[in-house]
Amino acid sequence: MRQYLALFLLCSLFISYNNISFAGQKPVIPDSLPDVMARHSRDAVESRLRNEAIMHFHNRVLPDNRQDWILHKQKLRENIINSAGIQVNHTLPVDIRQTGVIRMNGYEIRKIYFQTRPGIYATANLFVPEGKGPFPAVVAMIGHWRPAKIDTAGVQQIGHTLAANGYVCLTIDPWGAGERATVHGDFEYHGAHLGASLLNVGETLLGMQVTDNIRAVDLLTSLPFVDAENIGATGASGGGNQTMWFSAIDERVKAVVPIVSVGTFESAVMRSNCVCELLPDGLTFTETAGVLGLIAPRALKMCNHNQDASPTFFPDEMLRSYHNARPVFALYGKEQNITYQRFDLTHGYYPQDREAMLGWFDLHLKGKGDGSPVKETPFSLVPMEELMVFKPGRRDTLITTTHDYVKAKGNELRKSYLSQQRFDPQQKRKELAAILKTGSFSGPKKVNVLTRSGAWQRIILETHDGKSIPVLIRSPTSDSKEYVLLAHAEGKDKIPLQRIEELLKTGKGIVIMEFSGTGELISPADLLSHGLARFHTLARAEMWLGKTLLGEWVEELGTVIHYLTASVKTGPVHMEGWKEGALAALFYTAMTPENISGLSLTMLPVSYLPDRREGLDFFGLSVYLPRFLHWGDISLAAALTGKPVTLKNPVTLTGNDLNPQQKAVLRSEFDTIRKTARQLGNSTWE
Repeated sequence: MRQYLALFLLCSLFISYNNISFAGQKPVIPDSLPDVMARHSRDAVESRLRNEAIMHFHNRVLPDNRQDWILHKQKLRENIINSAGIQVNHTLPVDIRQTGVIRMNGYEIRKIYFQTRPGIYATANLFVPEGKGPFPAVVAMIGHWRPAKIDTAGVQQIGHTLAANGYVCLTIDPWGAGERATVHGDFEYHGAHLGASLLNVGETLLGMQVTDNIRAVDLLTSLPFVDAENIGATGASGGGNQTMWFSAIDERVKAVVPIVSVGTFESAVMRSNCVCELLPDGLTFTETAGVLGLIAPRALKMCNHNQDASPTFFPDEMLRSYHNARPVFALYGKEQNITYQRFDLTHGYYPQDREAMLGWFDLHLKGKGDGSPVKETPFSLVPMEELMVFKPGRRDTLITTTHDYVKAKGNELRKSYLSQQRFDPQQKRKELAAILKTGSFSGPKKVNVLTRSGAWQRIILETHDGKSIPVLIRSPTSDSKEYVLLAHAEGKDKIPLQRIEELLKTGKGIVIMEFSGTGELISPADLLSHGLARFHTLARAEMWLGKTLLGEWVEELGTVIHYLTASVKTGPVHMEGWKEGALAALFYTAMTPENISGLSLTMLPVSYLPDRREGLDFFGLSVYLPRFLHWGDISLAAALTGKPVTLKNPVTLTGNDLNPQQKAVLRSEFDTIRKTARQLGNSTWE
């Protein structure tokens, strides 16, 4: 009897351990999926990307002779303009419009708006000293202060102190901030999803702001009371970042004072800096020192703070760039025109900074003093609402918001896309690969087969570019050799266990993988930025390094598919993806459909055109792809798969469910584009 009991217990344990489903029995489903990677590991994602950034920094060596520098300077300037999407159009009328004037002691503040792009206007305050002039003038750029130019916490003060000391000062609302927010008077953060949404239509928040600031100089030099030969630029944080970029491009700026903003691009990788400080592909061709070098031989003074909380702007990072840029100034015999000052302060634009700025501008714009800090003249602040160009809710429609701009330009691009009569599938696949920044798909460099966990085989695939991909594989329990690969943009634990149970009943093999930055590979550095957006830090890091996060996920899918078909001998694999994981599966199949039998995509965004401002954070920052709407849209990607594609609970880019009318229109679009591209397959909507 004991022998039979022991045998029974042994068999029971074996069945439980392997989760085997016998005919007529319900499969045993775990309440969670097993881990693959070792626990308490260090942040492998951050380490890999930081190391890449370090190598890029080492390789950004500037020319050591003037002839080579001049050639490098021209190419670098062109690369920055192209990568950022900066527009230089000095012939466009500035068309200054004034809504009011505030009289101050010794100066006045004009409330104005002016044209920065055709039909697009920016709100600003123009501080003008008493007298005929001509006065030297300064463009004061604002960082991430939501009220922007009117904020009394270190922003408004710049205009007051400059005007009180004999300078004209133009303080402009940054693109998407201040009175340029989505709802007038409801100040919002201009970065994160809002700023990143510009990427899909081929713009960058950095480029939009630099374009505005170039136009600010056009405005100042058009005024009879401004000395056009003596223009300065200053700003703190993101405003200091703008100061650096725009002064590097616009050589009319004679003296430059960026505050708490100059560091290294290397140090921006895997840090939670704003989207307005991102130059896509930037580290592939330059470093901060190169941009500072573009300012040479003009006058540049940087002020950084010892207590700054942002590692990107630590004084030591500024010093690395300073020492690498100084030799460029030496090529012009102007080493004295680049300097710095450190203050024992936190992040911000403080009186000490303003006094350093006044001394620097006095020397280089007025020709007085020796550049040492100058005590600022006392002034009074103005209540924020009084400085607004428009009364709340009564903004001129010429003030274009980020959302309206993206929607208008996106509609133009989609109209052009939908009117095309023919697509070359192979050409569009190449173009998609270029947008995603993907290379050729290959198998893993190394396969690490770990101990099993129940019926799950645990595997770690090491890629040729130094990544590790955790994979769970469960063999078919029937004669079928069909495998289904599951991938969720938020990690395997977000895959509904009910779906796994449904697949177990079919007897199909199951493969579960996790993308870089998700699940077991989540980066604590990225978690720190979740107050901004999911994947905010990781997606920005990839773009700095000349990649896209979605493109990296597509390549990781390719590694897994290659392993399954070549080593496991699975034959064509059916892929299921959720959210951005659905996008990765779609894009991979659009480019490499051979080993895929079909797709089931849940919560796939059906178009890259945003339908509303609210809900823009439904997807992570991984969703954005520079110039995607110039290429086409989701319907073209679905067509290029040539496979049956099932869309489960498809949504808009802001996570809205589709109503019956929207579904009907999109079904027609997907079918029409597939026929136009002359591809097989079909789309099923659930």
